[in-house]
Amino acid sequence: MTKADLIESLARKADLLRQRAEEIVNRLFDDIVAALKNGDKVNLSGFGTFSVSERKARTGRNPKTGAAIEIASSRAVKFKASKTLKESLS
Repeated sequence: MTKADLIESLARKADLLRQRAEEIVNRLFDDIVAALKNGDKVNLSGFGTFSVSERKARTGRNPKTGAAIEIASSRAVKFKASKTLKESLS
């Protein structure tokens, strides 16, 4: 499912104009991103939890040449599925 598919589904199920559904989806995503930028966890009951993971700087290898390279520290998003979501997939 793509973002466009999600917007179409919301518009159809909630009897909304496509523009209004797109605005709702975009605002939802914006709020999730803003919370993650602040270092907060986003817990959607019955779906899962988004959190930010800190990755330390480390030394890596260029797979082509084998030369050592420094990989900078970074932040990444992690998602942990809820028990309800996991069970619904079984």
